[in-house]
Amino acid sequence: MALKVLVIDDERPALDELTWLLGRQPDIGEILAVDSATDALRLLQGTRVDAVFLDIQMPGLTGLELGQVLSRFRSPPPIVFVTAHEQHAVDAFELRAVDYVLKPVREERLAEAVRRVVAGTTSPQAGEDEQIAVERGGVTRFINRSAITHVEAQGDYARLHTESDSHLVRTPLTVLEEQWGPAGFVRIHRSLLVALAHISEVRMEGGRCTVRVGPPERSVDLGVSRRHTPALRELLGRSRP
Repeated sequence: MALKVLVIDDERPALDELTWLLGRQPDIGEILAVDSATDALRLLQGTRVDAVFLDIQMPGLTGLELGQVLSRFRSPPPIVFVTAHEQHAVDAFELRAVDYVLKPVREERLAEAVRRVVAGTTSPQAGEDEQIAVERGGVTRFINRSAITHVEAQGDYARLHTESDSHLVRTPLTVLEEQWGPAGFVRIHRSLLVALAHISEVRMEGGRCTVRVGPPERSVDLGVSRRHTPALRELLGRSRP
């Protein structure tokens, strides 16, 4: 089913361009466009949309402030921030934004954002927790995927790490990356996936990026490979890594 989306940008050329680019995406159906967050709120009082694409720096109510309001909706629409400013990425992902696209918008990058929205609206894995069967000593247990902080490749197996334990499953890391991507698991190394929801700190020192997962008393630092650092920067913004 084609998505009904709302586009918000106070600059008319940017609003028109984003509307045009979204119209070229096969998964997008109806597109509503407004030039202020206030007008967007008025519209959303009586209209339901499948996703919101919005700028951050706007006069009056900013995009981040609008995102905070939308997060309190009974059924918050997925949000994709489209902005020229990288430094707001941390705040954006704290609002559980689906994506953070930098201007000037590339069509292929926007297509990736739309794909993430579609995955979140069609896949139960994206919006609901999943129970993972793990075996130890002949006993099968179930853990919630939301409890997993990161995943480590071990040959054709993968080790699932939680805050207090780890479990080996007979599933390659590449398969988990594809299946769990919509749920916020991101590849940061050829042998590591990390859950964005569990990242407590990101550092960039000496050209090397690391992320810290878990609570302070049991935190773990994970290295981000040079190959995956640019993608992480694009996802989270320079201020987070």
